Amino acid sequence: MQRPATSARHEITPPVPDVERPARSLWNSRSSVHVIAVCGAIVMMRFAAPLLMPIVLSVMLFYMLDPIVDRLERWHLPRLLATLIVVSALIGSLGAGFTFLWPQIDSVLTKVPEGTEQLRRTFRQQKRVQGDSALERIQAAARAVDSAAAEAGAATTKSPGVTRVEIEQPWRVSDMLWTGGLGALGILGQGVTVLFLTIFLLYEDDSFKRKLVAQMESQNSKRITIRILNDIATQIGRFIWVQALTSLAVAVATWLVLWYIGIAEPLVWGVLAGILNIVPYFGPLIVTAGLAIVGFLQFGTIEMAALVAGVALAITTI
Repeated sequence: MQRPATSARHEITPPVPDVERPARSLWNSRSSVHVIAVCGAIVMMRFAAPLLMPIVLSVMLFYMLDPIVDRLERWHLPRLLATLIVVSALIGSLGAGFTFLWPQIDSVLTKVPEGTEQLRRTFRQQKRVQGDSALERIQAAARAVDSAAAEAGAATTKSPGVTRVEIEQPWRVSDMLWTGGLGALGILGQGVTVLFLTIFLLYEDDSFKRKLVAQMESQNSKRITIRILNDIATQIGRFIWVQALTSLAVAVATWLVLWYIGIAEPLVWGVLAGILNIVPYFGPLIVTAGLAIVGFLQFGTIEMAALVAGVALAITTI
């Protein structure tokens, strides 16, 4: 008996699902969300800067002054009285320093118009001697291209008897004074906000710690929390004091070197160098550029301007 021929069975292998594709698309979508979130945070910080800056400054002052207030409190002074004494001493020191420096600051401000006019005369003289620079020729070519493009894109039909009139508003000193007055009022308001926030943080220091520790369940957790808070305060306080001492060293070194070179009002530039030393990168560059201009205006040579700017940059770099 002959067995019937069996048909060949074709086994169909199920397709292997691509597991990496959904994971890759999920990662890309999460990355896009993260980028959008970072951009949104940057934009919000830009608009919230008038509110965030006083808070940041108050927190920095709190960590700088809190050890002093704690020391006074250990000397059996009430916390509020110790806070007011420390803040008042800080304001008095700043006021005394500003009063002491004001004659030199006024002298620098008085020389600004004269220095600007001298720079303008120097640039005009160099332009007559050397002719137009490459940058000015590029700007002239760009203006010519813009003018040609504007003429090509302008409408050919013109209304008869209609003349285009351009009205120019004159520059008024009152506008500048109004804008400067609003800026000064804004700075004054932020300063008052920083002052009261600093007093509040210094006075509520222990109360804040007690409220946070009270949320912990076990005694061990409370001890760990107190230790962490104390370590954070110690590290931030050390960092701020190191920054302050570094800026003080930069100010003193810049003042002495500029005094030795013979720059006018060296103490003002030393204080400015110390203050702007807190700003990373841009602060020293601003001081260097300003001292280069001052050196050129006072000595009239590129070599002395480079020497003054190089010394200031070397001090901040070290």
